Amino acid sequence: MKIISYNINGIRSGINKGLSDWIETNQPDILCLQEIKAFPEQINTSIFDNLGYNHYWFPSKRKGYSGVGILCKKKPIHVEYGIGLNPIDEEGRVLRIDLKNMSIISLYIPSGNDMMKRLNFKFFFMKNFFLHVKKIQNKLNNLIICGDYNICHHEIDIYDPIRNKKNSGFLPEERKWITHFLNLGFIDSFRNFVQEAHHYSWWSYRYNARKNNKGWRIDYIMVSDSLKQEIKNAYLMPEVKYSDHCPVVLEIFQNKSMT
Repeated sequence: MKIISYNINGIRSGINKGLSDWIETNQPDILCLQEIKAFPEQINTSIFDNLGYNHYWFPSKRKGYSGVGILCKKKPIHVEYGIGLNPIDEEGRVLRIDLKNMSIISLYIPSGNDMMKRLNFKFFFMKNFFLHVKKIQNKLNNLIICGDYNICHHEIDIYDPIRNKKNSGFLPEERKWITHFLNLGFIDSFRNFVQEAHHYSWWSYRYNARKNNKGWRIDYIMVSDSLKQEIKNAYLMPEVKYSDHCPVVLEIFQNKSMT
């Protein structure tokens, strides 16, 4: 079973660049998208119907901003939109599908780059999403949380940890939050397989950052400890360039009882 997470940075742009062909070639069972920047009625969803996917969208109320989506080959038992807090949900940042014995979340944590205006909101989001996950863990097993966390966890996850130590995305408080989040009972699936530095999932459009591999690893697929024995592989796809991010992939052994 292949699960892919991808901050597409504008799904209409991605479609125009050939995203559907890439999906058809790679055949993910589940594709979690972030930063779709569109309302469902603005998306040519017939493309995904034709590819055999059920699709669910949770856009921001603000036009051309944020928003998440999930494509899945199997129809979910339940779909949950948001976490029940208006300031967060109106930006379209959390979408969950429940399968028979597995739940998948598409997550888009806010950027705190505008540290005067948005950093406090980012911490507000992080606190409440943490509490939300703790709550749903009481009723759901086998949780997989895919998305753009907008945080590098360790120094090996960022090309220049010294110069970025005071920038949002690599602040000590943000990195500590990732540690606490993992301690809820999650595995950073990529780091479960790859321990080396210089593997990134986002590059600035400026200064030839991607060409020079001056990036940040801010996109994750976090997997419940209960699924540890099912994890087959996890990797990044830096060669895929429909966005300033690249896809993050998880492959798991699929038992019939799981879906």
